[in-house]
Amino acid sequence: MTYDTGTVLFAFSLTVLAGLSTGIGSGLAIFAKRTNTQFLTASLGFSAGVMIYVSLVEIFVKARHSLEAALGPFNGYLMTTLAFFAGIALIALIDFLVPGYENPHEIRNVEEIPDHDQDMALQKKKLQRMGLFSALAIGIHNFPEGIATFVGALQDPALGISIAIAIAIHNIPEGIAVSVPIFYATGSRKKAFGLSFLSGLSEPVGALLGYFLILRYATDTLFGLLFAAVAGIMVFISLDELLPTAEKYGEHHIAMYGMVAGMAVMAASLVLFV
Repeated sequence: MTYDTGTVLFAFSLTVLAGLSTGIGSGLAIFAKRTNTQFLTASLGFSAGVMIYVSLVEIFVKARHSLEAALGPFNGYLMTTLAFFAGIALIALIDFLVPGYENPHEIRNVEEIPDHDQDMALQKKKLQRMGLFSALAIGIHNFPEGIATFVGALQDPALGISIAIAIAIHNIPEGIAVSVPIFYATGSRKKAFGLSFLSGLSEPVGALLGYFLILRYATDTLFGLLFAAVAGIMVFISLDELLPTAEKYGEHHIAMYGMVAGMAVMAASLVLFV
């Protein structure tokens, strides 16, 4: 497979924008007095709906077609299924290996940011370690998401935009979660914003890895395996992170209505671009 420069740059730009949306969450954590929980709940539900629908209806199907064309109907479907669950296993392993508190998916509210004066009695080394692990954790988690956004945009620009928007929404509360422990570690809101913002750059790094893999070894089989794994990663993120976080921030029905709305918008966009 070959891709023109414009398509590659477009896919990479989407990945950068999705990754740097952690800065929005950081800004909310630093400058907002209270979390708008209903809006955040609906947004997270919407993002989950987009990601679940596009993963199961569009991405998995495209992966299956590519692998069946290369390997035959039975082997192609089997490899698509295995790659899908391999993607789930990969992101689940990352979640398992990252310690609970430093894990950016352990969501915190803006109101949980303490006054700097209350931190002065805590040991500086312990706080610095907490901040370092927080920044590292979000970088690890965003890496496969960068591959997902880039591969999706490279294959289908309209699909890439949908994935990028969904992941950007997902990254906003992640930015909030990372800013809180970094503020604990440094006592500096400016540093909490900067480190959390920069940690989102791991998504474009993931995109670069995806680009060099595709550039050098691109085949229908490799593409199908990557796309199926991306579908698994996105489904796991939706079920393990987005929906539980939406439930924590607000009402169950707001999260569900947001999810259905996300599915409906994604379905409509796919129909329009057939």
